Amino acid sequence: MLLGSRISLGPIVPADFPSLFCWANDVDAVRLDTAYRPIDYVQHTQWCEQLGKDPTLVVFAIRKLNDPAIIGYVKLSNIHAVHRCAELGIRVGVEANRGKGYGKEAIALAVSFCWNHLNLNRVQLIVFGHNARAARVYAACGFEQEGLLRRAAFVSGEWIDLAVMAALRPAQEPYRAADSDRTPSNIALAPSMPLVSAA
Repeated sequence: MLLGSRISLGPIVPADFPSLFCWANDVDAVRLDTAYRPIDYVQHTQWCEQLGKDPTLVVFAIRKLNDPAIIGYVKLSNIHAVHRCAELGIRVGVEANRGKGYGKEAIALAVSFCWNHLNLNRVQLIVFGHNARAARVYAACGFEQEGLLRRAAFVSGEWIDLAVMAALRPAQEPYRAADSDRTPSNIALAPSMPLVSAA
């Protein structure tokens, strides 16, 4: 489990499935990062049960510290060992938990995980042009816009531009054995909690 100052990232568990199902069918939230299509519960349950079986995917549940309820998730997909890159996506489940910094902290933890545990060199994402709040959060977490795909998505009756953003692994000092177990000062790793590779 990855611990921040107010949230943790850890494995998805069966108790999280109903919340994930509701968020997948929330039209207003879905339109911020994809075109809406209703998902039935059987299909959703099958997806949840496949978590951990694809080594190119990792899904973390976002939880407030000392609260077992899931409030969102971070997904790392298309993890590529040769090119040392991955794609990041995030969803904070309900509006009441948005705009409070939980997403920003979750992204920082996930990106640190990419550098320190997956040994990646690049993390990229696509943000919808009408999702200005998300773009600001990504920029605050070190992502830079690299390009714009004009009118590339059709969502809720309108064409949307897609911005490609990426963060690159920070330059580091040469490896020293004494530093091998260090983590960023604002991030602590809880011991012996398995992570879930997932879709």
